[in-house]
Amino acid sequence: MSRLPLTGTTGTFTWRMLASVLGGQGLVILLGALVARATALAEGADNAQTLLWLGVALGVFAFVTAGLMRSPIGLPLGWLVQVLTWASAVVVPAMIGVGLVFTGLWVLCLVKGQQVDAMMAARESDAEAAR
Repeated sequence: MSRLPLTGTTGTFTWRMLASVLGGQGLVILLGALVARATALAEGADNAQTLLWLGVALGVFAFVTAGLMRSPIGLPLGWLVQVLTWASAVVVPAMIGVGLVFTGLWVLCLVKGQQVDAMMAARESDAEAAR
């Protein structure tokens, strides 16, 4: 197995899979933002609105990053979304579970996506040679 890339472009299948992961992750992050706000309000904290908007910003960032997965900047931004999701566990401890699930999916899609892209390239090469 090759090492996980942190930068650069990915194949078509890979970026589609990674964008799907980020889309789902963005939805869950938005729900986590609501939990952060509700928890802060229940505790009487003054920063409930700030936590909500930070969570919304992270969720929107995940959606924007999903749209940028075709470009060279998409992969590093995707890794940043993973790191920030883990960091959000400081506010909402349940985000550890979200981080585990979505970082696992991110790595799985990155590894398997590269394998599928390589198989598709080999198949296209064989088809081209047969012509």
